[in-house]
Amino acid sequence: MPELPEVEAARRAIEEHCVGKVIKKAVIADDTKVIDGVSPSDFEASLLGKTILSAHRKGKHLWLRLDSPPFPAFHFGMAGAIYIKGVAVTNYKRSMVNDDDEWPSKYSKFFVELDDGVDLSFTDKRRFAKVSLLEDPASVPPISKLGPDALLEPMALDEFIESLEKKKLAIKTLLLDQSYISGIGNWVADEVLYQARIHPNQSAATLSKESCAALHKSIQEVRKSTLSPQVAGRQPLYLSCKSLLELNQKIKTQRGKATITRK
Repeated sequence: MPELPEVEAARRAIEEHCVGKVIKKAVIADDTKVIDGVSPSDFEASLLGKTILSAHRKGKHLWLRLDSPPFPAFHFGMAGAIYIKGVAVTNYKRSMVNDDDEWPSKYSKFFVELDDGVDLSFTDKRRFAKVSLLEDPASVPPISKLGPDALLEPMALDEFIESLEKKKLAIKTLLLDQSYISGIGNWVADEVLYQARIHPNQSAATLSKESCAALHKSIQEVRKSTLSPQVAGRQPLYLSCKSLLELNQKIKTQRGKATITRK
């Protein structure tokens, strides 16, 4: 499932390769499960002749600002992905479209050709994504309901500790709550908890200040490392540890001394 690193990598690729260019062709899929509330023909007409000014992200949502509204907005769902022909958007998996590949893909939901020949496509094999056309994406749900972005709006340590003291949810459940912090998904949550040596089922309110500080630090470190040019989009460390089970069995929660086990 795409998470903040993948969506941010897509945003950066669009900024680098598509900003300042004019949309001369648009093809929107006739798929009402993914294309939200607008016909393909109306969507296409709203894009033609527009210039892409910037790409924005909050949490796992992405939107393009054009030279006039409305603006296309994307939620990546389970399998959404941005492809720019000839560009490797992420490093950990194949993300470059080659000349002999089907293009646009049969899974493309949003495709635009720009005036310099660059092609951009949003694909979704599993059809859980949403592509919308909005006057101001950040001002309406679901984006307006998101909590602070884990990358762009990190909490100060004192604020983070104070917020955790009020939450009785399991810490992993809390981290996955996009209204609390936006952009942390399943593998990022597992990674930051693993590095902070915190059991995912421990109640947030029971964490010591030391554990809160370790978690705050690991969120910042994972955020930075997964978005560096060398590892953007790379699978997390905890998935690659051969001795994962042995390591996890040594990790104790401070209160319950429960071990993390691999199912």
